[in-house]
Formats: sequence, C-alpha cells, structure tokens
Amino acid sequence: MIRVFGAPQRYVQGPGALDELGRLAAELGKHPVVVLDAAVRDLFADRVAAIMAAAGCRPEFLVFGGECTLDEIGALAARVERADPVIALGGGKAIDTAKGVALHHDSRLIVVPTIASNDSPTSRLIVHYTADHAVAGVKLLPRNPDIVLVDTAVVVKAPLRFFVAGIGDALSKRFEVGQCHASGGRNFYGTRPLAVAVRLAEMCYDTIRAHGLAACAAVKRREVTADVEAVTEATVLWSGLGFESGGLSIAHAMVRGLTAIPQLAHFLHGEMVAYGTLVQLAVEGHDDAALLDHIGFWRALGLPAALADLGLAEPTPAHLATIAEATLGAPYAGHVTVPLSAPILAASIARVDALART
Repeated sequence: MIRVFGAPQRYVQGPGALDELGRLAAELGKHPVVVLDAAVRDLFADRVAAIMAAAGCRPEFLVFGGECTLDEIGALAARVERADPVIALGGGKAIDTAKGVALHHDSRLIVVPTIASNDSPTSRLIVHYTADHAVAGVKLLPRNPDIVLVDTAVVVKAPLRFFVAGIGDALSKRFEVGQCHASGGRNFYGTRPLAVAVRLAEMCYDTIRAHGLAACAAVKRREVTADVEAVTEATVLWSGLGFESGGLSIAHAMVRGLTAIPQLAHFLHGEMVAYGTLVQLAVEGHDDAALLDHIGFWRALGLPAALADLGLAEPTPAHLATIAEATLGAPYAGHVTVPLSAPILAASIARVDALART
C-alpha cells in the first residue's frame, strides 16, 4: 500500500532567524509579496523591508482584513500581477490567506509565523472561514511551503495566550494521529499514515508535558530558553508534520462544532482543539483519573477545560446537540476506533464539563 509523508523543503528556527528572510527569499524569486495583517505591518513591515532590501529585493505588502475568507483571498490575489515568492507573515489566518494568494498565482511560499499559536506554517492546508468566523472548508496547495522561518525572539514577544494556544493545538496530535492510524483512517495526502508520523505526534506530546510549563513561564518573561525552543519545535514543526501526514480525529472536528455556536467562534483555534482533545479522550473511554490528569495539566497551562472556559457558562441540551452534529460533519470525525454518534459525542461533552467543574 502506498503511504505518503510530506514536509516543507526547509525549516529554520532560532532567535534572529528573521534576519535570514532576505537571503532565502532571493533564492526563490525577485518579486516578493508579503501578506500580513495591520497589526503585524505596524510591528514588522519596516524591519522586513530593510532585510529584503539588503538582499536586493523590494517587497510589496498586502494587508488582509483579519478573516481568511475566499473573497478576501481573491481580492488580495487580484491586487498583484506577480508574486514570486509569497511570504506569509503573522498568525494562522494571515498564513492561510497568504497560502491562498500563493495558490492563485502558483507561487513559491515562505511562511514566517510571528506567533506560535498553531501548526499551520508547515502544511499545505488552507482553512477558510465565513465572514462570521465559522469554518467553511479546506483547500490544498499542490506542495508544502518551500521555507518555514520561525524566529523565537519574535515568538516570545507575542502575548502568552498565543503560545499557549499553540500548545493546545499540538497536544491533540498524539491522540488524533493515534486514532487515525488505529482506525485505518487517511492523512491529508490521502494515504494511511507512516509510522514516523505517529512517532512525531508522540514526541510532540511528550516534549510539551516535559517542557510546557517552563516554556510558558519563560514566554511570560519574554525570554528565549531551551524550553521555549523545544516547545516551539514541537508545536510548529512536529505537530504540523504529525497532523498532515498522520491525520486528524475528533479533537479537530470539534472546531466545526464549537464554531457553530456564535459565542464560541471567536476563540483561538488551539484553544478549541485543546478542549476538543478532552472530549475525544472521553469518547475513547479513558477513565476519570486519566481525564482529570489532563484537565489539571490544561488548567496549569491556561487552556480551556470546559465550555464555560470558552464562554458558554450554561450549555443546554440544544447547545450540545448543535456542537455534536456540526462536529460529525468534519471528514475526519470518523477516525476513531469506537462507535461515534451525536448522542455519544454530546454525552462525552457533558462528562468532560462535569469533571472540569470538580
């Protein structure tokens, strides 16, 4: 049976890595287009322009409106005749918008995350949303990004919440990839996972359990430490390779369910996935002691462990039914080795919430 493992051509991480952008971009083309949001433009545009100019490149900047919709991608792509390469600069939605522009122009792609809030930098996936922030669908680039450039000195200057959300996104992979592999599910290349994807997902979880709390303390101090480097590598690189080549399951499917409730839709992707991971563990049949261990670790990190933490203080049966039905609409929701239905999922949500309240 054919099995596929995919990855970006190069991954560069460390303090000061942003200074390599001009040299790396010049290797890929002479007409760079930088896609970023307004806040990132104010913080980094001048520095990036100077770095690029020193390498003989003059970038064009495209500022996106804050939500990765197909209309927004189309509007930005239409503003440039040539993008060679596209450079994504910012968080997850800026990155996915830049991927959409690169897809439109069939351009090479460099991803420069300014926050470590999720694992989108390494992948081919473009998650697009509706204007009111609900997940609308997924498109795929024909190849992974050419270069992923992670400057940890930049990452630690962002609010701690983003770093914690990246941890929440990454913690799920051990369980999602494990379920996808065990259930005969497919990864995002359409094949069964190779063993290396399963191992990367396990390493990702183990690294966060070992270094996560210390890394968060260092980010709070805006200090780059060995713990920060280890956790950033896990949340950006290993988590990204793990999910794309290993597959997803209930935890990520829950994002569709949670964003179906308007008051939950504004939370960060990784925060929703972290909560979804607890629900997946309940669906899998883990005992209360195991769930409470994870809930305790989630709380220590500052991740949501109950719907109340996501803004739904009094969930009703109707809320649970809506979340469950929308979750089952995700194509990877069925990557699980136990029976799954809307009532089972709703009961698992209620169980997690009850345990989290203790």
